[in-house]
Amino acid sequence: MSRISEAFKNKKVFIPFITCGDPDLDTTKACVLEMVKNGADIIELGIPFSDPTAEGPVIQNANLRALSGGVTTDKIFDMVRDLRKETEVPLVFMTYANVVFSYGMDRFFGACRDIGMDGLILPDLPFEEKEEFAPKCREYGMDLISLIAPTSKERIATIARDAQGFIYIVSSLGVTGVRSEITTDLGAMVSLVRENTEIPCAIGFGISTPEQAAKMSGISDGAIIGSAIIKILAEHGKEAPEYVGEYVKTITDAIRAA
Repeated sequence: MSRISEAFKNKKVFIPFITCGDPDLDTTKACVLEMVKNGADIIELGIPFSDPTAEGPVIQNANLRALSGGVTTDKIFDMVRDLRKETEVPLVFMTYANVVFSYGMDRFFGACRDIGMDGLILPDLPFEEKEEFAPKCREYGMDLISLIAPTSKERIATIARDAQGFIYIVSSLGVTGVRSEITTDLGAMVSLVRENTEIPCAIGFGISTPEQAAKMSGISDGAIIGSAIIKILAEHGKEAPEYVGEYVKTITDAIRAA
């Protein structure tokens, strides 16, 4: 059983997202360890990209801060290699297809295997073009995580049947960011997913409060939060790990109690 599958076994999961290198990689590593200590089940690590089309302004700015600070994919790989000495938590990269292409497919996936990555999310990869990446993921032992959005409609069943690891259900149209309320009929989306696969699904985009996280993990198998964590990093910089840990604990407590 993969580490991702193990994380979903018999419990609801919390998947926090962090942009690598914002404000620096030492802070990223410290934040990840605080997240794990406070109950995070899977960590989504963002590899910064200059044109992150799925992201709202909060994560776009984090990408720019990280890139202007000199973060590279190689330095992120080194950070993860170091991180793996201290935790076995499942780790998933979130980045864009061009980052992988420009690095070189075999070189990228070989490095991911060597440092112990578990999965990959490419928000700009249409399902119809998935086969450009899926064989490499299989070859190097990584799950290619599928996204299902409110616009997926008749494609939801097809995407679900072909899914690996877990399915990332996008809660609302548009880009990432904190929302006061989520109006999509997520229950219907989750039901359709569950009719077509036993792969777990987690809901992301727009979740920020413990109440929202509990509600979303009640509908699905878990909750994903990014922008709310990036805001803590933007506010506290290198002092952020402690605050990130405290925030993660409020979310994991709410999810476990739901």
